[in-house]
Amino acid sequence: MQSIEVGGTLLQALVRAGGPMMLKDLAREAGMPPAKAHPYLVSFGKLGLVDQDPVTGRYGLGPFALHMGLTALHELDPIKAATPEIAHLADELDLNIAIAVWGNHGPTMVRIEECSKQIHVNLRPGTVMTPLLLSATGRVFAAFMPDRVTRPILDEELARYATNPQPALRLSRRHVDEVLAEVRQHGLSRVVGTPIPGINAFSAPVFDSTGALALAITAMGPANACDPDWDGPTARKVSACAERVSERLGRYRA
Repeated sequence: MQSIEVGGTLLQALVRAGGPMMLKDLAREAGMPPAKAHPYLVSFGKLGLVDQDPVTGRYGLGPFALHMGLTALHELDPIKAATPEIAHLADELDLNIAIAVWGNHGPTMVRIEECSKQIHVNLRPGTVMTPLLLSATGRVFAAFMPDRVTRPILDEELARYATNPQPALRLSRRHVDEVLAEVRQHGLSRVVGTPIPGINAFSAPVFDSTGALALAITAMGPANACDPDWDGPTARKVSACAERVSERLGRYRA
């Protein structure tokens, strides 16, 4: 068992490198001398986990490693992967945590993990988070979904809310562009006291192995419990949760 764990560090090093490596470099990354690494690589080669280029001598992941990865990706269910993570996050932050996916009518809540507090937010599974720009969840989808998908919805919202008498609901093209740029800059979105007064929210994107947006994880709660700072504990923990789920979906970050 220990031998498998030791040899596994070589495979982990190849994944981190993202490309073929010479024996000495691979062994160094795995924390072992080349003489110790070589027998492991020979065995991995017989299994198809590792391949050696006959010209350069570099080692890379083999065909069986590819088949393993594809099988694992095929079995993944993004919502199933995110569910235990949001349960922990709800306990950790003591805020309501929701999972949203893109549905026929826009970002749709599919699961809500409630905390111990009584938070008066009228959300339930099936709630569609539109207008996009007025919620943290909607902003994530507007920022990270393909433009061809979100642009018609945003154009319709601009036409509807451009002259709204309530300043908090008024939209302009410049405002839309500024909001989406901010979301992309921080890698998550936030709303402070809007559209529900006294309620703050942060939402972070979860990406799949292809880099496509799979879902959004949103934390929401009273202003006195949901820190609005971009670098505050709420923002950091929501982002970390989304990154963990992304990694489970095959989105590897070196």
